[in-house]
Amino acid sequence: MTKRINVHFLASQTSPDVLAGKTVVVIDVLRATTTITYALASGAKAVIPCLTVEDARETARREKEPVLLGGERGGLPIDGFDLANSPSDYIPEKIKGQCIVFTTTNGTKAMMQCRLAERTLIGAFANLSALVAELAEAPVTELLCAGTRGEITREDVLLAGAIIERVAGHRAGNCLLNDQAAIAADAWIGLDLESSDSGILAAILRETRGGRRLVEIGLERDIEMAARIDQVTIVPELDPRTRRIRIGH
Repeated sequence: MTKRINVHFLASQTSPDVLAGKTVVVIDVLRATTTITYALASGAKAVIPCLTVEDARETARREKEPVLLGGERGGLPIDGFDLANSPSDYIPEKIKGQCIVFTTTNGTKAMMQCRLAERTLIGAFANLSALVAELAEAPVTELLCAGTRGEITREDVLLAGAIIERVAGHRAGNCLLNDQAAIAADAWIGLDLESSDSGILAAILRETRGGRRLVEIGLERDIEMAARIDQVTIVPELDPRTRRIRIGH
């Protein structure tokens, strides 16, 4: 069966109608989708993505059970929130069994674009192999890159390329790509990295716009965690009806 993979470099320029009825992977390597992946792998019960800080606070107030507030604005922790947007914050001792209400500058906005999708999966280098296995039967996959404040981000494009390389298995005849998907695949394949080359990938991510910002504010460890390939075997999935992200089926 011929598969089709489409990449969208900017979620802000992608209509929800384009994603309707499709399997979508949301990508925000630095850092929302990486953090969510680690959070659920560490035992969080669910993550509730919110568009704004005010929405997050109101959602937390409405929940019947106590929740944790997590997220960032401009890369920095939000005043009054329990957690930031660093993967290392989301350890079992803090979050196991907890529901996390979560808002970020770019990643959670991208998730809101997927309200018409058949499935919305959360992608990171940390769950790359598990994600690719989940996509095996999808005839059409849409890879939605969050970007940063309306600009394309290299780290998101590279993860999209890594997903394509593994799904397609270098068999171009079995996989149809849109132009953005072909660009992403070429960018990733050109690096010629192995799964064990997380140090090299981290060095590349440090030089991206988002990476430089994280170094500037003292969060270089987040880059290292984001660059580790296949650290977990889960695939988070957003349920549009409950507005919750949980470990997928």
